[in-house]
Amino acid sequence: MSSTPDVTTGQESPVSRNGRMQGIAYGALLCLGAAGLLLTINQTFNLGVLGFQPLGNAFLYYLIGLFLAAAFLCFPARGLSDRPVPWYDWLLALAALSASVYLGINGLRIIQEGWEYSAPTVATIASGVMLMLVLEGVRRCGGGLLLAVALFFGAYPLFAEHMPGMLWGTGYGFSDLIRAHVIGMESIIGIPMQVVANLVIGFVVFGTALTVTGGGRFFMELAIALMGRSRGGPAKVAVLSSAIMGSLSGSVISNILTTGTITIPTMKKSGYPAHYAAAIEACASTGGTLMPPVMGAVAFIMASFLGVAYAEVMIAAFLPAVLFYLALLFQVDNFAARKGLEGLPASQIPKLGTTLKDGWPYLFSLGMLIYMLLFMRLESFAPYYATLVLLAIAAFRRRSRLNLKRGLQLLYELSSGVANLVAILAGISLVVGGLSYTGVAGAFTRELLQYAGGSVPLMLAAGAITSFILGMGMTVSACYIFLSILLAPALVEAGLNPLASHLFILYWGMLSYITPPVSLAAITAAGIAGAKPGKTGIFAMRLGSILFVLPFLFVINPALVLQGDLGQVLLAAGTAVMAMWLAASALEGYLYRVGCLGWSLRALTAFASMALIYPEPFSDLAGVGLVALIYLGSWLHALRHGNPGAGLGGRLVPGRKA
Repeated sequence: MSSTPDVTTGQESPVSRNGRMQGIAYGALLCLGAAGLLLTINQTFNLGVLGFQPLGNAFLYYLIGLFLAAAFLCFPARGLSDRPVPWYDWLLALAALSASVYLGINGLRIIQEGWEYSAPTVATIASGVMLMLVLEGVRRCGGGLLLAVALFFGAYPLFAEHMPGMLWGTGYGFSDLIRAHVIGMESIIGIPMQVVANLVIGFVVFGTALTVTGGGRFFMELAIALMGRSRGGPAKVAVLSSAIMGSLSGSVISNILTTGTITIPTMKKSGYPAHYAAAIEACASTGGTLMPPVMGAVAFIMASFLGVAYAEVMIAAFLPAVLFYLALLFQVDNFAARKGLEGLPASQIPKLGTTLKDGWPYLFSLGMLIYMLLFMRLESFAPYYATLVLLAIAAFRRRSRLNLKRGLQLLYELSSGVANLVAILAGISLVVGGLSYTGVAGAFTRELLQYAGGSVPLMLAAGAITSFILGMGMTVSACYIFLSILLAPALVEAGLNPLASHLFILYWGMLSYITPPVSLAAITAAGIAGAKPGKTGIFAMRLGSILFVLPFLFVINPALVLQGDLGQVLLAAGTAVMAMWLAASALEGYLYRVGCLGWSLRALTAFASMALIYPEPFSDLAGVGLVALIYLGSWLHALRHGNPGAGLGGRLVPGRKA
């Protein structure tokens, strides 16, 4: 059984090469994926191959048809299946292709003749078929709850005019609504699908090419070379490698299943308890979806909703992601210091120079991607250029060149991954359409502002709870899209920074990955570690507790998302790093140059961390003063006991031994 990562949601796609994806089904999937990729490249670079250059809406219909058909071949109607693709899935795939081809051929007429409002009977039937196929696709790839959400809000215009108060909206007839969802520009072929077609597929290509040519192995070795020797080295390797791989794939579960199978056993051997090792990997993999440069498709959707370049989202997300990983590194280091855990043996650590010499093509292509995103602003073209450079360099290296086997693997992972992506986002786009057509989204924003009475803390608390609850049953992208329409405008109208408000929703939507009762990342990691899922989830929540705080930090202080002048950003970054260090020390009960902390000093350290978190000069001074007091008290205690080096050397505190 092999599985394909879903770069949008961070969930694993249940695609099997055993049984279902064999023979003609496997060949058909590759053909559909190749056709979709070639169509996207033709459109992105405006090549006009053989004079074929469909209009925007026609291009989207063709793309949806190809990858929706691929989804019906990849994903069984129920559970995981090793049996061959049944006849009805072939029929659904053919129906998806037929409906999309009809709509694509008539793309120009749809616009010129206003088919959204009045269309031929055949067009309405084709739209109905496409709508039913989209609903089935989101059920297979996103689950029953996501289907229920898409169905309810997609059908909302049918009864919106009968709803009371802020829930009232413009009503639609049944046929009118079908045409609006499929032919209109606000629903199935709206912003989420436009983002997939114009941006995300290219980044999926780059991430897949990087992995297939050996990039995953290189980044793991690089993490070991950098962090392996330090105390608690295996845990730090897990944090660093998962951050790098997660930033490229945007997939939480895929990250755990790839890096975790190496890092978790190594952590256990070095002395970390099974549940703690699994929790570290779960948190590190979850944070990878927040780490630039790729971050998953939701970041591209965010850029489109905000009307900004993707580079701006990437820059804004950088410092919060770094703070999260610093907090993780501080915690695992403090745990190792408290327990006396050492690093990896020298024999298991590759030389940094040799590692960089072997893996420079991956760093070069990644650096090229970042340069083109940040400085050249070539979001659509950058991943394709970076992939070409990577494959060209790999062609001269026997162990990484793209031979037939690797080429088929690349195409297979691309096809199944994008199929999952298209199926989910086409379905969740019905929510966007339903709320847009009725006008309920705007009314909800106004009412929310009114009920909150202008209280920003109350709105943030309500938004956090809503995001967290929705994140339990919906994919991250679905949760974000839903709340970016309903909640984000209210936060922005309340005076909060737009980028920070949207990132706030994204962060809280992801917390369900490490928080019981769902904690999908923790459960997956616990399976690898042989630990109890419940206990792993509790420790993952503790290790990742900074994720509960960070969103409030950068909403209150936009300098943490690099919005402001250089002085403000540097001050905010410095105090935030110090706050993360103190929070990690309080959580693990160990402070550098002091040693193990009793409960009273842990509480004082936590209070100092909270003081530094609040963006006020007096609060910062109070936090620094508390830290100085802790160190002074530790030194005086050691001096009183005739061991002046203990307080500053990191071994003794009142009443406890390290």
